[in-house]
Amino acid sequence: MNSAILLISCPDKKGITAQVSAFIYENNGNIEHADQHIDNQTNTFFMRIEWASKNFSIKNENIAKEFSTLAKKFNMHYSLSFSEDVPRVAIFASRDLNCLYDLLLRHREGQLRCKIPLVISNHGNAQRTVKDFDIKFFEFPVTKKNKTRVESKTADLLIKEKIDLIVLARYGQILTRKFLDKFPNRIINIHHSFLPAFVGEDPYGQAYRRGVKIIGATSHYVTEELDAGPIIEQDTARINHRDTIGDLKIKGRDLEKIVLSRAVRWHLERKILVYNNKTVVFD
Repeated sequence: MNSAILLISCPDKKGITAQVSAFIYENNGNIEHADQHIDNQTNTFFMRIEWASKNFSIKNENIAKEFSTLAKKFNMHYSLSFSEDVPRVAIFASRDLNCLYDLLLRHREGQLRCKIPLVISNHGNAQRTVKDFDIKFFEFPVTKKNKTRVESKTADLLIKEKIDLIVLARYGQILTRKFLDKFPNRIINIHHSFLPAFVGEDPYGQAYRRGVKIIGATSHYVTEELDAGPIIEQDTARINHRDTIGDLKIKGRDLEKIVLSRAVRWHLERKILVYNNKTVVFD
């Protein structure tokens, strides 16, 4: 069934949940899911509430306007979306295709509710894989000399294709601030380490040299500061002294696929709120 989804953040006060619920009830809405959280450190209230669109007395295009009075009363930041609006996703990849293939397969199996009209890569080795899934493939090789031009061309393509979310599936390029500013909190990356430890180059080599007993993967929104954006999901795997660097990479790649797919799915399901370079991820 089609539904409307509100994501809300505001200073915590009495009566927010009651009045948001009353707004939905008084307009003949049936609440299907509701979750909330209070950050006592900052006195901030967070809420995700979803209700059936069927028989709701306000048309979708007018809900935000009607809700604005209540939003102003509580000084809310909010976003409104609708389940029938299927997000359009672009995937960026490079030479390592394990995350790309995993996302395409999950999408084919119906685990990710979105459209994937295109894949962009700075190498050509993903073309055959993408073609097998009947998705458009664009190869944009990147060098120091052409980086600005390629990013501008890429951004124009994404805007033309009305892309809602960009997923960096082990994409081996650092995006500039000019590009990032066009897609705030709409670019998800997978980092093959448990951030903030072992950031930057060769995390598996760093982990091996330190003799760690746990390795991990981190999915986060991309910001200008490398590997420092709001973290969405993390997971770990146990290792021991018998594991080689190759063993670490095998276990790590499994983690990367799981962690990235979870982050993408939660974003598509409108379950993530970003604040203070952190996230609230609702169940």
